[in-house]
Amino acid sequence: MPELNDLTADEERQFAEGQPRGFPFDPEFRMEDVMLPENDDMGIASEDDEVAEEEIQTETGFGSVIAVDNLPQVPPEKQEKLAAVIKRLYAQIGTIREGGFWMPTDEETKLTKGFAFIEFLTPEEAQAAKQHTQGYNLDKRHAFKVNMFDELDKFLKTSDSYEATEDKEYQPTENLQEWLMDRRGRDQFIIRYGDETEVCWNDHQKQLAEQVYKRSFWTESFVQWSPKGSYVTTVHTQGTAVWGGPSFGRIQRFSHKQVRLVDFSPNEKYLITYSSQDPSNPRDKATVIFNVFDIRTGKKLRNFTGSVDEFAVGAAAGTTGMLKWPVYKWAGGPHDKFLARLGRNAISVYEAPEMVLLDKKSLKLEGIQDFEWSPAADILCAYQSEQAGGNLPARISLIRLPDRAELRQKNLFSVSEVRIYWHPQGDYVAVQVDRYTKTRKSTYTSFELFSVKDKDIPMEVLELPNKTDKVTDFAWEPRGSRFAILHGDGPRPSFSIYAMKSDLKTTVKGVDLIGTQPNKQANQIHWSPQGKYLVLGGLKGMNGQLEFFNADDFEPMSAAEHFMCTDIEWDPTGRFVATSVGHVHQMENGFNLWLFNGTELYQ
Repeated sequence: MPELNDLTADEERQFAEGQPRGFPFDPEFRMEDVMLPENDDMGIASEDDEVAEEEIQTETGFGSVIAVDNLPQVPPEKQEKLAAVIKRLYAQIGTIREGGFWMPTDEETKLTKGFAFIEFLTPEEAQAAKQHTQGYNLDKRHAFKVNMFDELDKFLKTSDSYEATEDKEYQPTENLQEWLMDRRGRDQFIIRYGDETEVCWNDHQKQLAEQVYKRSFWTESFVQWSPKGSYVTTVHTQGTAVWGGPSFGRIQRFSHKQVRLVDFSPNEKYLITYSSQDPSNPRDKATVIFNVFDIRTGKKLRNFTGSVDEFAVGAAAGTTGMLKWPVYKWAGGPHDKFLARLGRNAISVYEAPEMVLLDKKSLKLEGIQDFEWSPAADILCAYQSEQAGGNLPARISLIRLPDRAELRQKNLFSVSEVRIYWHPQGDYVAVQVDRYTKTRKSTYTSFELFSVKDKDIPMEVLELPNKTDKVTDFAWEPRGSRFAILHGDGPRPSFSIYAMKSDLKTTVKGVDLIGTQPNKQANQIHWSPQGKYLVLGGLKGMNGQLEFFNADDFEPMSAAEHFMCTDIEWDPTGRFVATSVGHVHQMENGFNLWLFNGTELYQ
């Protein structure tokens, strides 16, 4: 199900470095500038489905005050120490106003009452403090319960008498896989233009897009399919929602103010949402917030909050010190069991559904720079850079969870850069290693290829015939043992296909070369999900050159052009290809649908 979303000029600028729009923090973005139709809540009710009450403000405003409950009840001689500990904790999150800390005491016992009020300079700091310290364990018996002061009035209005709720008639959920039962075997895709969003059948026989569902102002930012196509996600100021079934009714909503990005677990059990907050002090870094939800129940399972610097580590850091999405990565396999992120000299692995740190400790890996999960198993491939001034070599490790067993490792020397490419079925993992020459004035590339499912995980090394060739793109065939590489120094690189297992006699260190063709106007490789066919795309600077290629015959089937094309995506069956131009090119904005062999169906 291709996603053919339009992009603004600012969005295309952020995509230039391969990052999602608005991530992790764009100081020019103002959520309040998004204008919504009057009396339209986008189908998502406000919190608790109640009419928002006007906030009562004092000179400083209650919106900047939090109430911290479940504190120790201590005598007068210990109160100053407890207050210092609490204030030191919250001072790391925001600025506490002068006189903005009050911890009430009992007049008779002189003990503290077990709660405190803290006032920050801004409501944003108060919200961040609540999210960051909710459930914080001060000790074994005292875990913080934090609420906004404005929420206390709602609690006080709660009646003490029990009122029985009305039994609601059971409403069965629509079949979320209804589209799979289409008699004509069609797939759906979604397009967004202006304020309109449409879901369409790809009707190749009639050569048109047949509208299934259309809605104005369905989302404030973008729409996104879940990995298996069960849900459509919409993004709003107050949170995100998932929709599905033949009528595209709302299935669940998730509260996360000013959410900017979302990410599903591979089997659609969990959802991660992301937002960022502008610091009150321009010299400080933005605060980033990640929430993990159970999709079926809508329950928030875990919150991760901190400065952007805490997450911008190794490969998770962009060229400007910002973040690369996704920050949290899901393990493969059928269970969505583990979630992990890169830390300083460690990988923090969290176990679902509790989302607690595995074995209560991170996986310590000195100099860790990057890792990727296998798409099919709870195995990760980790890259550690050279240490001790080059005296300790760089390492590639295959580590199994949860027992943390190191299945295979390889030492590397003179490493400039590493990229990790897992086979979509988890059969192989390729590690692209850019090494310095002896003079360290230039680099050359080789590939370390691990056969993960074979006994003892044998490894092959592939070096390109011309060591000076720069690798433009690498891609595994989704079903099979072949992989394709675009390589060369000029603007028209060569295109090669190799195989891990073949009967061909031409062998390069255990890896079979299927063939090479020079002078391709391409910078991207897109395999069909079913294998055999692929599209070589010359996007952006190459103005949308397309070549439809048959890997079995190792020859092009056809060539075409979609001027200023920015995106290429196959449908799940491997029968059709969608190419699209983002909104950044207003004169050419739109999409084309093609057959696998390059025959254009419609625009």
